[in-house]
Amino acid sequence: MDRALNSKGVGIGIALTTPEGSIIEHAFTLGFHASNNEAEYEAVLAGLRAIITFGVTGLEVQCNSLLMVNQVIGEHVGRERWKRFSDG
Repeated sequence: MDRALNSKGVGIGIALTTPEGSIIEHAFTLGFHASNNEAEYEAVLAGLRAIITFGVTGLEVQCNSLLMVNQVIGEHVGRERWKRFSDG
């Protein structure tokens, strides 16, 4: 997954690899401004939607963002969530 920002908006890209090694790449434009982290989550969601369409039954997600991986597996709590919990 990747993110790009230009005058036309925020874009994301995904690459799906089949068990046989074929690669399916697709780029999307988001209809809203997104931070790097938000765009990475959108890319994961786009990939999940795509594999549902293909009827995939097994999945491995790879990401180069340790922060995002830790958030997904529950080992890191974002600032907004932390603020909510720390306020009582």
